[in-house]
Amino acid sequence: MASRSKNTFHMGRQTLKIDRLALHGAIRSKVAKMLREASPSQKQGLILLKAGSPFHIHDTDTEGVFRQESYFHYLFGVTEEDYYGAVNTACDPPKAILFMPRLPDSYAVWMGHIDGPEEKQAQYAVDEVHYTEDMADVISKINPPVIHVLAGTNSDSDRPSTPATFEGIERYTVDKEHLYPVLQHARAVKTSEEIAIMRFANEIASSAHVEVMQACKPGMMEYQLEAIFLGSAYKNGGCRHAPYTPICASGPNGSTLHYGHAGAPNDCEVKDGAMMLMDMGSEYYSYDSDITCSYPANGHFTPDQKVVYEAVLSAQQAVLGAIKPGVHWPDMHRLAERCILTGLQKGGFIKADADIEAAVQERIGALFMPHGLGHLLGIDTHDAGGYAPGTPPRINEPGLRSLRTARVLEENMIVTVEPGCYFNPFLLEPAFQNPAQAKYLGEKRLRECMDFGGVRIEDDVIVTSAGSETMTNVPRSLEDVEMVMAGASWPRK
Repeated sequence: MASRSKNTFHMGRQTLKIDRLALHGAIRSKVAKMLREASPSQKQGLILLKAGSPFHIHDTDTEGVFRQESYFHYLFGVTEEDYYGAVNTACDPPKAILFMPRLPDSYAVWMGHIDGPEEKQAQYAVDEVHYTEDMADVISKINPPVIHVLAGTNSDSDRPSTPATFEGIERYTVDKEHLYPVLQHARAVKTSEEIAIMRFANEIASSAHVEVMQACKPGMMEYQLEAIFLGSAYKNGGCRHAPYTPICASGPNGSTLHYGHAGAPNDCEVKDGAMMLMDMGSEYYSYDSDITCSYPANGHFTPDQKVVYEAVLSAQQAVLGAIKPGVHWPDMHRLAERCILTGLQKGGFIKADADIEAAVQERIGALFMPHGLGHLLGIDTHDAGGYAPGTPPRINEPGLRSLRTARVLEENMIVTVEPGCYFNPFLLEPAFQNPAQAKYLGEKRLRECMDFGGVRIEDDVIVTSAGSETMTNVPRSLEDVEMVMAGASWPRK
């Protein structure tokens, strides 16, 4: 059970202990300052957010496992449903107020002890806690000149946020313009406390990936490997939630970018010699890790597997060496494509006389890496701020249009670096018939490997003042992968 002591969260002695006031207090001060700068004409007032609500599975009385709405977690760290939260930005430091639902005493039979406002005030390290039925009266006593609510659309899902409201809110000036972009920009650059949590999530996920790597054998089912990962992350790190549906793809399934979905639920048998593509992450205190490992099921790379793996690894290493503040993310995507195409050319998959730079310009790289190089990472796997107001727009070209951000990198952003190479018939067959694309392709070699699947190598990376720091710690070189799959310990001693 998570700690309910004053001001802390953890999931047991072996897990990271989080000081809620240090984490969320710093975030609230940061957001209040940014809101003042974004709306100087507005008098300081109240930020008002609503927590997530429980959801039922279709028309049944069965509830799904609750996971807090991300912006609400960012500001308050509340793990329960149906709260409201307010931040009074006129105070220094900003004053945090929670409004909790009043549950009937009888709920204790089903839910255990029902905390009151004083207990919740201590648990969540806020200034005040009231019941939601008193929210209108409490806000009227504050009498804020403006109430900032969350109103915007997520650039990855195209789904809108739900602004908080209460009876009588129409009596106030309600600002729906400034809060959403401010929170997007705030979440894109992490505080030191956030980075510490994400380091822990990476530590747990890295260890779980190594456990899966050493357990992988031909004849297993893909879902068995998924189960090992999820069990390891929960057992060793208290990570109850997976930040996304695990992708445990073997052989040709690796060319399906979001394999593991309901129509292909990691349900195939692992064949001897198949290339595995294992994209799985863990989540601690709602902060995510997102890691992909690729390796042969039997622990031994074939010559073709080596060519493709080394092409992708060279792309990742080049990007990691180039990341620093001021770098334009689409340039990193093109760098990865250039490395992958060069590596494929060595194996005959790209014609020997092909001009690699011309191939990059003609978007041949998108035939092999149709997804973006990586994305912002944080409370959400595809974290907020990718295309926030004032940032570069999406580039409408193959591959590049799949980038979830085109931002210029800043210090303390956290991004995934996940170059990949896939032999996907859906993309390659039409290219063979297109003279403008076919002139670059080694069709015979590609057809020999159409059941290859794919390779993706994904690490979680902090943009530092001097460059970058990789938080992920899993075997990456061909030698290390084969040694660990043979039973060698990791990290190396």
